[in-house]
Amino acid sequence: MKSLLNYILLLFTVLSFGQDATLNFTTQDLSINKHIDGTLLLPNEINNPTLAIIIADAGPTDRNGNQNFQKNNVLKKLAEGLANQNIATFRYDKRIVKQIRKGLVDPNISFDDFIKDAKTVIDYFKTQNSYSKIVIIGHGQGSLVGLAVSKHKADQFISLAGSGKSIDNVIIDQITQMDPALVKETKRAFESLKAGKIIKDYPQALSGIFSLDVQAFMMSWMQYDPQELIKNLEVPTLIISGSKDLQVPVSEAELLKSASPEATFKIIEDMNHVLFIIEGKELENSKSYNESFRSISSELITEVVTFLKG
Repeated sequence: MKSLLNYILLLFTVLSFGQDATLNFTTQDLSINKHIDGTLLLPNEINNPTLAIIIADAGPTDRNGNQNFQKNNVLKKLAEGLANQNIATFRYDKRIVKQIRKGLVDPNISFDDFIKDAKTVIDYFKTQNSYSKIVIIGHGQGSLVGLAVSKHKADQFISLAGSGKSIDNVIIDQITQMDPALVKETKRAFESLKAGKIIKDYPQALSGIFSLDVQAFMMSWMQYDPQELIKNLEVPTLIISGSKDLQVPVSEAELLKSASPEATFKIIEDMNHVLFIIEGKELENSKSYNESFRSISSELITEVVTFLKG
């Protein structure tokens, strides 16, 4: 239970085919508005490339895929790996990263703010008229954000380690495994939030999920059902999951595939949540989240590039 609550609390608060490969892109830092700062990588050898906009996972995650106590550079490696294959990329800090750095965290931040930011990024690059197509790549929670904006905004969509359930059902499933005695109260609390009602009477063990300062965020987040969103998505879609993902099991990707039968579906053997190949067991897997020396899966880069160029 403690590990679950710690994870929930976190939610609120390149590979270049060889580390020494020659970089085939230029780098430009951009500030799109007061909330959105990011990095654009442009291939050197192609005009009007495909642009992949990369949306980060849960928590205060920066453009490189890192948090204060977790540095793996996974999104930087992904962006560089694609740029070296002539795919332009833009990755950006989640707005809460900038707020934390300035010590001005907005207590009213909502999941809808993440969706608004993603739409702003897409609209910014569409006005440039410099890209043959614009693609969304969402990692973890970013997959849900991407699903929410891709229907009217993107030419293709890629889910990396994205959940197939709404966040309330994800949490209920985890609590069912950890402490079944709390399931009834958890469901009751979520029903109240779903109806837009603040709750004050919940078990102390659930305070990390239902404390008053996170209930509004949870309300906005749980309104989005990834299966419903992907079912209505009419652009080409790629769903990728890793067989050693400790956070989002393959069964979640299978739910997305069931809801979108036309989507391309790929399970990468031994890949974990942060896109590294793990040869060992859970200890190695967990430690890798803070091991920036690792390379992300080369098979992942191949699958994404093949999909984008197909």
